[in-house]
Amino acid sequence: MNLSDLKHVLWRRLTVLGSTGSIGVSTLSVVDYARTQFDEQAFPIEALTAQSNVDALAAQARRFRPARAVIGDALLYGRLRDLLAGTGIEVAAGDKAIVDAAAEPADVTMVAIVGAAGLAPALAAVRRGGLIALANKECVVAAGHVFLEAMRSSRAMIIPVDSEHNAAFQVLDFAQEHAVERVTLTASGGPFRSWPMERMARATPEQAVAHPNWSMGAKISVDSATLMNKGLELIEAHHLFGLPADRLDVIVHPQSIVHCLIYYADGSILAHLSAPDMRTPIAVALAWPRRMTSPSQRLDLAAVGGLSFEAADRQRFPCLALAEDCLRAGGAAPTVLNAANEIAVQAFLHGQIGFMDICGVAEQTLAHLQPQRPGRDLESVLAIDADARRAASTAILRLAA
Repeated sequence: MNLSDLKHVLWRRLTVLGSTGSIGVSTLSVVDYARTQFDEQAFPIEALTAQSNVDALAAQARRFRPARAVIGDALLYGRLRDLLAGTGIEVAAGDKAIVDAAAEPADVTMVAIVGAAGLAPALAAVRRGGLIALANKECVVAAGHVFLEAMRSSRAMIIPVDSEHNAAFQVLDFAQEHAVERVTLTASGGPFRSWPMERMARATPEQAVAHPNWSMGAKISVDSATLMNKGLELIEAHHLFGLPADRLDVIVHPQSIVHCLIYYADGSILAHLSAPDMRTPIAVALAWPRRMTSPSQRLDLAAVGGLSFEAADRQRFPCLALAEDCLRAGGAAPTVLNAANEIAVQAFLHGQIGFMDICGVAEQTLAHLQPQRPGRDLESVLAIDADARRAASTAILRLAA
């Protein structure tokens, strides 16, 4: 690949929100590869942020030399300042400092903060404009209407980084939306796909986070084990691609090679395939609309040998069915579902509830909070989110009693 063809891509200024998590680390791996292969100044970094992993953040800052490094936990400011003393890197701390970093001018902002904590920074980046590489589905699930309005106002371009949505983004013919019959997202089925339900009920956090194909953080790994992850992705796809619930579907594909299937009106099915390596969609997002080489694992279909598919079992994975119900219900249901699920997953990871109780907590929370209008601004979304978290915590206490 000719370097001159990529110069305008390689000189893009980059902010990484959540740089010490799995997506953030993979993003910097792609940056490091570009600097080794093309230009040692490729993708100059505007800001790196993390919530509490101060040592990892400082190590990244020393290696990649951002203009600023921000730690979310304000109590760790002194530690970060000392670790970066003499580097000339601006140091800041606190939730507001992360939002401020997201609002600073950058050509590309990677939003890799996990859960609803990424909502305010992601929205700040969208309002600023530019290219937003979105790896946080919860932002769109909880505040889809707010995000879409901000996008229209700022003309920001969102490139989804979730492998399934990134695949759909690449394969969908947006000029012929009328010809799209269905978009089907694939799910690996997680580690419990073939377990008897009695055994699933006794699953431990350690077993739930042991994803068979992907290396991910604990929360998203549990979501993959319950298939809540796929339900949230359906809601995200609804907002990102403007498709109604009856044109969105899920199929289980244990190999995680095919990431999305697009069914067209003429009978064609277009699929996107790649090895299960998040550096592939990250490279797509960083270089869009061009393509650049990346350190991603290459797919060898002969070595894979075969691809299999099966229907998603909603009885085995009630979280998927619950998310689909919330997608059809609309209103504030997705916001409530997302918040309740975050609280329930944390309770499971801390041994407070069982694996199968995660869906029960979400169901009880949705039943307690009667359907209401979706939040039309950040404050109203956060208010609904807070109500749902309180209701979910109460449901957990009842289960533990």
